[in-house]
Amino acid sequence: MGFLGFVLAIVALFLAFSGQAVEYAGLVIDTTTTIADTDANYICATLDWWPHDKCNYDHCPWGLASVMNLDLSHPFLANSVQAFKGLRLRIGGSLQDQVVYDVGNLNIPCHPFRKQEDGLFGFSHGCLHMDRWDELNGFFKKTGALVTFGLNALHGRQRGNKQQWGGKWDSSNARDFISYTVSKGYQIHSWEFGNELSGTGIGASVDADLYGKDAINLNALLDQLYKNIRPKPLLLAPGGFFDKAWFGKLLDVSGPSTVNALTHHIYNLGPGSDHNLVNKILNPEYLDGISHTFHDLTQTIQTNGPWASAWVGESGGAYNSGGHNVSNAFVNSFWYLDQLGMAAKYRTKVYCRQTLIGGNYGLLDTESFVPNPDYYGALLWHQLMGSGVLAVKSDASPYLRSYAHCTKDRAGVTLLLINLSSQTEFGVDIQSTTGLHLKRKVKKNSFTHRLKETFSWVGSKTEDETLLVEEYHLTPEDGNVKSRTVLLNGTPLQLTETGGIPNMLPALRNVNSAISIAPLSIKFIVFPNLNAPGCR
Repeated sequence: MGFLGFVLAIVALFLAFSGQAVEYAGLVIDTTTTIADTDANYICATLDWWPHDKCNYDHCPWGLASVMNLDLSHPFLANSVQAFKGLRLRIGGSLQDQVVYDVGNLNIPCHPFRKQEDGLFGFSHGCLHMDRWDELNGFFKKTGALVTFGLNALHGRQRGNKQQWGGKWDSSNARDFISYTVSKGYQIHSWEFGNELSGTGIGASVDADLYGKDAINLNALLDQLYKNIRPKPLLLAPGGFFDKAWFGKLLDVSGPSTVNALTHHIYNLGPGSDHNLVNKILNPEYLDGISHTFHDLTQTIQTNGPWASAWVGESGGAYNSGGHNVSNAFVNSFWYLDQLGMAAKYRTKVYCRQTLIGGNYGLLDTESFVPNPDYYGALLWHQLMGSGVLAVKSDASPYLRSYAHCTKDRAGVTLLLINLSSQTEFGVDIQSTTGLHLKRKVKKNSFTHRLKETFSWVGSKTEDETLLVEEYHLTPEDGNVKSRTVLLNGTPLQLTETGGIPNMLPALRNVNSAISIAPLSIKFIVFPNLNAPGCR
């Protein structure tokens, strides 16, 4: 029989007993033109204000991860941000509209957030000292972060009936804070106005007409304070859940070029306490549901404010701090990377993940600062997926998700494949509109033939060494989707001995070798030699 025959027999026997199915899919990548373009720094993560005693479902997952007390000197934190070479950080969250800044003529006591029964979200106002702001900006400069800061949009307003707040926004404290920031030479990429005050709001809401007028005032304030500074920071709003009428009114009232980007929030997996979270994440029909929001926001911008772009300003999957042992596990990457791909197709420029650290949904573990699986997925996206979004036509099962972009900072195309199925391996035929045709080179239902084709080139020299593809295959440790450890091409991704982010090297394959993706796994495939006129 020989060694290879023995290996093939064992693998075929295993597949037969495991009940694993193989399906075949055809993908056509349109490389002639892009259908959308993201920002070069599409990946973004948030830092939130929640204190240690923010708890949900008898679990308190925030620790010391607040903007107020996060250990900025921790080497794992700096290394994790620096690895992106330009990670966007959005400073904001639910308590944002209760933050005051200890600068200028602040006429209320400056103290940290405290439990307060009648306060928004059960907390009092909290105060940001300027020495802490100095420390934060030192960290931003050291790590090369691109900063979006969310301003308090309720300052000076009065609470009315139910959640509705009225009255004019008092900009004095924000003016003093921004003026201090400018005087220190701190680089802020964008200022965001308010958090989750749109529509019916979360905890509080403000009428869109009033919000639009206050956005005009904030824009004028930025014009004054950045009069001699270029580029002027962007103005983002409203940082809330999409409401078509409310968002449209905001654009109508504020007028051309006031609001540069509409920021909206997504928590489409529901509450973190839902025991059905994993099933939702692995259900393609459920994941597709959020596409209606992306579509409607795109239409609203085209109709009411074509000068503005769309950002996902905050998205954590499951709300109320995320799902314990789900949002920080490998399984969450199916939701996260799928939504990154979907959002990009709908012209989203930036996508901010809740959070960098804090809660159950942090890219980093709250206590150890060690990266969770989603961190590595985000970093691979940042390194491989360029700004240009390409259309992909597929005849595959909905359990095979596919997204294609121009490869970042070099020629070629990168394809992201996500297999949501727990039982089915997909063999993939890939074609492009410019002539590429990668056949699966396998007869249907012929395990042995496919395996021989795959094994035939392993360890041997290819006929043309330049015609290679790069594969980055992500799988959970021990096949457990709730694992906190992710494998890249079979090797666990772990920090180096000095706390550095490991190099994520691809497996190199002959361009003519069969392409497949195992059940419950994720794969980035880079085609560096693919002619893609739309990417030039």
